[in-house]
Amino acid sequence: MKIKKKYSCIFLLFTAITCAQIPTGYYNTATGTGYTLKTQLFNIIGPHTELSYTPGLWNAYYTTDVRADGKVWDIYSLCNFVFGTAAATGGNQDDGTGGTSECQKYNREHTFPKSWFANGTPMYSDAFHVMPTDKKVNSARGNLAYGKVGTATVTYNNGSKVGNCIAPGYTYGLQVFEPIDEYKGDVARNYFYMATCYQDQIGSWQTNQTNGNTVLDGSSNKVFEQWYLNLMYAWHTADPVSAKEIARNNAIYLLQNNRNPFIDHPEWVLTIWGANLSDESFNFDNQVSIYPNPVVNNKLNIYSSILIEDIIITNTNGQLLKEVKNPVLIDNIYTIEDLPQGFYFLKLTINNQNITKKIIVN
Repeated sequence: MKIKKKYSCIFLLFTAITCAQIPTGYYNTATGTGYTLKTQLFNIIGPHTELSYTPGLWNAYYTTDVRADGKVWDIYSLCNFVFGTAAATGGNQDDGTGGTSECQKYNREHTFPKSWFANGTPMYSDAFHVMPTDKKVNSARGNLAYGKVGTATVTYNNGSKVGNCIAPGYTYGLQVFEPIDEYKGDVARNYFYMATCYQDQIGSWQTNQTNGNTVLDGSSNKVFEQWYLNLMYAWHTADPVSAKEIARNNAIYLLQNNRNPFIDHPEWVLTIWGANLSDESFNFDNQVSIYPNPVVNNKLNIYSSILIEDIIITNTNGQLLKEVKNPVLIDNIYTIEDLPQGFYFLKLTINNQNITKKIIVN
């Protein structure tokens, strides 16, 4: 079932497909930077056709969330759910029964929990963030924030888990839900979509629910607390746009008449929120540093007093520029030369943890 591909040639193909599906002129007014661009995108995607919760979303999933084998595409499980409720076809759609264990029923998961926006419309039935998922796992996730789990209290059959949060900057002491790596970028782009599509309302949602309060900062521009913005951005860059998301974006457009701009243009996340991205998560107890940044003379130095397992540099579209496995450090320094001018993401794997930092080459 895994179709995510991180190779640059595949991503170029996906990018070409994406561009081919964007209606001519759709983003013509998206010309700004920072929060100006965010507002321009709000004006483009905010007005859209509202689907009904029932049967609108159930019917939408036949085209928006269908696997190549015709089964339901569920990001929380490895189940082979059959669309619909008809007993004759073995349908697994939630009918108010079952779902006490995995792979019995699928239902509608608000990846951005409905209690965070107090059941408001049209976000309640917005197909971009309301996705079909295993009923059991959906119920267990509840309205927990997404986060990076340390010690899991429970792990589900595709690797999704619940447990204490160890994301840098998180101080709230509440449990979080961590999806598998294959779908972290998907949910991150859902959240950037919500921050943009509902920027006229989202600033008032902060105190609606405790878990939501750990994520939202009460503003309509930045929207997210610093720890969460850093985490969503890291997930967005580590898990680039997939063919699944491209197809889903195109299918939802036919139903809602709006698009997720961060699937069409992944680079816009950095364009909008880049000035607010923090490097706190990169400190690693002062054992790792990079310099100079911005890079001069096309040469970047990486200092580390501990073993680096992998170095990856990608551009803002997720295309791989360079990868070095088990780099040899001389005097605790590894130097990367001949970097072309531009904005890039440096990802280091250290002690099985991934650390991502944005770099600029002048």
